[in-house]
Formats: sequence, C-alpha cells, structure tokens
Amino acid sequence: MSIRSFALVALVLFGGYTLWVMAISEQPLLEFGAQLMRRADTAQVVIDLYLACALIGIWMYRDNRRQGRSLAYLLPFYVLTAVFASIGPLLYLVMRKPQCQEA
Repeated sequence: MSIRSFALVALVLFGGYTLWVMAISEQPLLEFGAQLMRRADTAQVVIDLYLACALIGIWMYRDNRRQGRSLAYLLPFYVLTAVFASIGPLLYLVMRKPQCQEA
C-alpha cells in the first residue's frame, strides 16, 4: 500500500470518527482541550502530541518547498493540524504530488 493510499484510508476513517465524536460530544472542543491541560498526566500527552505535530509541520514545510509551492499552500494544513492534530498531515499526504520513488 502506498503512502498516499494509507493516508487516504486513515484520513477517511479517522476524519469520520472525529466528526462523529464532535457530533456527540457534550462539550466544545476548546473546553475539552482546556480540561486536558488541567492535569499533569493528560497535559503531558497533549504536549507530546503537539511536539510531534510540530516536527511533522517542519517536514511538511521542507517537502512543500522541494515541491515548489508557496507557504500559502501550507496554511490550511497547518490550521487543521493545530485544531485536529493528524488530520492536517494526513490531508497533506493525500494531496501531495507523488514522487517517482514512491510506490
């Protein structure tokens, strides 16, 4: 399975699950995030997640430059990453120009 195919499957499944969770959630997303940051154990997981997302964001920036696109192209992916974490990078991988060495 190619990276693009994997990313598409993950995006559809995880994106659908995210939409479902948001639809049945009893509290707004920002309130939920604030609640997670109140405890040291859950805050550690959130901080770790966003550090990983920052590293992925750096890779996306470098890859985007190699592909000859502007920074403006990345902004929607960065916003999605900031709000929904892995949704932004998954969408970036789905929409990325294929490289000749990728299967």
